[in-house]
Amino acid sequence: MTDAILKLDGVHTHIGAYHILHGVDFEVPSGEVTMLLGRNGAGKTTTLRTIMGLWPASRGNIFFDGRPIGGEKGRLATPEISQLGIAYVPENMGIFSDLSVRENLLLAARKASSIDDIDTQRLEWLFGLFPAIKKFWLYPAGKLSGGQKQMLAICRAMIEPRRLLLIDEPSKGLAPVIVQNLISALRKLKSTQTTVLLVEQNFSMAKSLGDRVAVMDDGRIVHTGHMAELAEDESLQHRLLGLSLGAHQ
Repeated sequence: MTDAILKLDGVHTHIGAYHILHGVDFEVPSGEVTMLLGRNGAGKTTTLRTIMGLWPASRGNIFFDGRPIGGEKGRLATPEISQLGIAYVPENMGIFSDLSVRENLLLAARKASSIDDIDTQRLEWLFGLFPAIKKFWLYPAGKLSGGQKQMLAICRAMIEPRRLLLIDEPSKGLAPVIVQNLISALRKLKSTQTTVLLVEQNFSMAKSLGDRVAVMDDGRIVHTGHMAELAEDESLQHRLLGLSLGAHQ
């Protein structure tokens, strides 16, 4: 197994009076795409937000590249976690609707005071992944389609080099043809050995992109393994998810 860049060890998260995560344990291997699957309400979004320090782990530990970033052995603030090279694309995408595509990317490039300060090669690489970003460069982000907004959100997370990308349900609410475009772009991103932890309800997308999988239920990890093995085992799919991947092509 490839060395893990991210490790969650017995992580519990409370939100007010609610105990959401109940001892979450799993690893994200470096250079791979790990799918975090589970039914609605299983705790997937809470897991991503806990990794980013947006909701603190009440027990257990989170390690990034061997360093504690959350939990009992050490806790970093969200900006400090981001500075280590972790980017988070939330389900609501977090873009600024009144600003142009260009301005959204400039805001995300923390070291740039103007668009000329952004590495040209990196910008062209992003344009290659998501051509719509170049096409609608000066458009207000709020006028983009849902798929284009999702692409912009991922570009914002990648405008600076990142070691780990956390993405929460990128295909939610998108038309099938747009989902296929998004899958194609994420495959290209995967080929760069970018490490990704991806929450997704579209099982065809999970099967296409995932190297590893962790399945959650009721705030716990109930299965980890290779995505291909889960994709081939319909009885396991039914047991863990109540669904068949074959029914969601």
